[in-house]
Amino acid sequence: MTITIKDVAKKANVSPSTVSRVIANNSRITKETKQRVRDVMEELGYYPNFQARNLVSNKTNTIGIVMANSATLSFQNPFFPEVLRGISEVAHDNQYGLYLTTGGTEQEVYDEVVSMVQGKRVDGIILLYSRKNDATMNYLAQSSIPFTIVGRPFENPDQFTYVDNNNVDNAREAVSYLINLGHKRIAFVGGGLDYIVSQDRLKGYKQALADANIPFDERYFINEEETASLSREATIDLMTMTKPPTAIVTHDDLVAYEMIRYLEELKMTVPEDVSIVSFNNHKISEHLRPPLTSVDISIYNLGYEANRLLIDKINQPDIEKKKIIVPSTLIKRGSCKRLT
Repeated sequence: MTITIKDVAKKANVSPSTVSRVIANNSRITKETKQRVRDVMEELGYYPNFQARNLVSNKTNTIGIVMANSATLSFQNPFFPEVLRGISEVAHDNQYGLYLTTGGTEQEVYDEVVSMVQGKRVDGIILLYSRKNDATMNYLAQSSIPFTIVGRPFENPDQFTYVDNNNVDNAREAVSYLINLGHKRIAFVGGGLDYIVSQDRLKGYKQALADANIPFDERYFINEEETASLSREATIDLMTMTKPPTAIVTHDDLVAYEMIRYLEELKMTVPEDVSIVSFNNHKISEHLRPPLTSVDISIYNLGYEANRLLIDKINQPDIEKKKIIVPSTLIKRGSCKRLT
């Protein structure tokens, strides 16, 4: 026998309209009533017809998730599953599904986003990156669909709703930590400079050097276009200089892992021959030998707050633009040593 909304209402001792409001997660219904109705729905095995409800409400109850380009490369980086975990937590609590881009190029991602918006496949979009002169971000800014950004927008940030870390201060703190350990020849392995996070971290690196009256030396700066990859040749060139760095700051833990592997090929060890500090504090970093010093940027919270702000915008289209700066922490481990 098919369970209906009236059966749920009778069992929960509420009206059918209250059950409908619980399904829609209406804020006017108390938490106690919502829980009672949901318990009855589960007990009776009642599953709402979301497709029919969405046709009436003109909503999809789906959030679009936009990655920078290749989904394959993105999911090789632990950042993305963790940020999606935060997004999913809010989506689940508000009964939203997720729709991920799968394009392999910037153009393919752009085309998918246009299809999402024009086809009304999603109620809002989360952009998991911020890049200068980005066609997808420009398109979203000109559309009427609610969207939020993980990262500081390239231009006019006050016109956007976004979530970010203070990447300038994070990099400055990481480099200052190495300087306080006695290091002066500090290399910086950054990501592609069209990404705002890379620009901000490079800025913080330079500020820390300037604070300590250490001149910026371009020979100690490696700019990798793919932020999740580091070339073996770049590492060899860096470490075979007449005066190689005694410490290295890498853009991401994955880059640090690659760096350590290439150093091993050069018969160099961390931290005996060179100290390393990185960003993101992936779970595996604490289990390396030695454990990796890394800036914990609270990836889960970035995703959680981005989706929380997005759903607020979906429910209140005229809400003011907001930004949230998620705190970060430098986790000091065994990959750095003090110079005597």
